[in-house]
Amino acid sequence: MAESWERAESWLVHHAPATYAALAPPADRAAIAEAERAVGLPFPDPLVESLLRHDGTDHLTLLPPFWSLLSAEGIADHWRLRSRIHGKGAEAAEPEAESELDESEHGPWWHRLWIPFAADGCGDYLVLDQRPTACRGRIGDADHEQGAFFESHAMWASLPALFEASVTAMETGEVLDSYERTVTEEGELDWEIL
Repeated sequence: MAESWERAESWLVHHAPATYAALAPPADRAAIAEAERAVGLPFPDPLVESLLRHDGTDHLTLLPPFWSLLSAEGIADHWRLRSRIHGKGAEAAEPEAESELDESEHGPWWHRLWIPFAADGCGDYLVLDQRPTACRGRIGDADHEQGAFFESHAMWASLPALFEASVTAMETGEVLDSYERTVTEEGELDWEIL
C-alpha cells in the first residue's frame, strides 16, 4: 500500500492538485481502534496502512469510477447505518457453516462482515468482504438498491490490487476495466465510464 500511495500522491500533485489537496492527513491509531470496536472486526492490514497514510479523501473521487475513501470514523458510521437499516434479524438469518456462505458474483444487500471503505455519496459503498470464505478480502460494490456485486476483474480481488491497478491507470492513462482516467478543469481526478 505504501508504494501505491507514494505513486498516487506523486501523480496527483502534478496532474490533479485539487484531489491531492483533498487527501486527509493520517488517521490516529486510536481512531482506527475505535472504528474497529464499532464494527466489531479488526481491519485488514492494507486498510490500516491506507488509513495511516490518509484518513479519507473528503468526498473527491480517487478510485474508479466514482469512489471516495472513507475516514476511520466514516467507516464506522456507514457500517452502523447499513447494519441498522438491515435490522437485527440479519444475524439470526446468517448461515452458520462456512460452506453455506455466498461466494457468487451477487451477494446479499448487507452483511455485518463487510467493511465499507469507500462511498459514492449516493448510498453505495465499496466493501472489503471479511466473511470466512476462499474469497475473503475481495472487494464488492454494496449497492443500496440492488444488493452487492462482486466483479471478476483482478482489480477487485483485494485492496492492494485495486490501488495498484488504479494508480497504474492514473499514470499511464490506460483504460482499466472500462474506466478511463480524466482530470477536470478544476484539477480533480475523475474516471470516465466507457
